[in-house]
Amino acid sequence: MQNLFIFLQAEGAQKAGNYSFLIMMLAIFVVMYFLMIRPQKKRQKELKEYRDNLKKGDRVITAGGIYGTIAEVKDNYVLLEVDTNVKIRVDKSILVKDSSDLPQGS
Repeated sequence: MQNLFIFLQAEGAQKAGNYSFLIMMLAIFVVMYFLMIRPQKKRQKELKEYRDNLKKGDRVITAGGIYGTIAEVKDNYVLLEVDTNVKIRVDKSILVKDSSDLPQGS
C-alpha cells in the first residue's frame, strides 16, 4: 500500500513537471517574440514605407555607401545623381536611409 502511494505521488509530480515545462517554453517563445521578431518586422515595415515614398530630390545612401540625390523614381529602381552629370541606376532595395541628417560633402 505504501509503495502504491509513493508511485502515485511520483506520477503526479511528473505530470506537474510536464506542465511547468510547457509553460516555460511558452514563456520563452513570448519573450523571443517581443525582443526579436516584433522589432525586426517593425524595422522592415518602416524601410518598405521609406522606399515606397521616395521622390525626386531626396538625398539617399546605398548599402554600398554611395551618397546621392534621386533624379528619377521608377517602380523597381531609381536614377541616382552622385555628381554633376553623373547618374547611376540602382535598385530600390539597395537604398538604406536618407542622408539629410549627415553633413554636406564638398
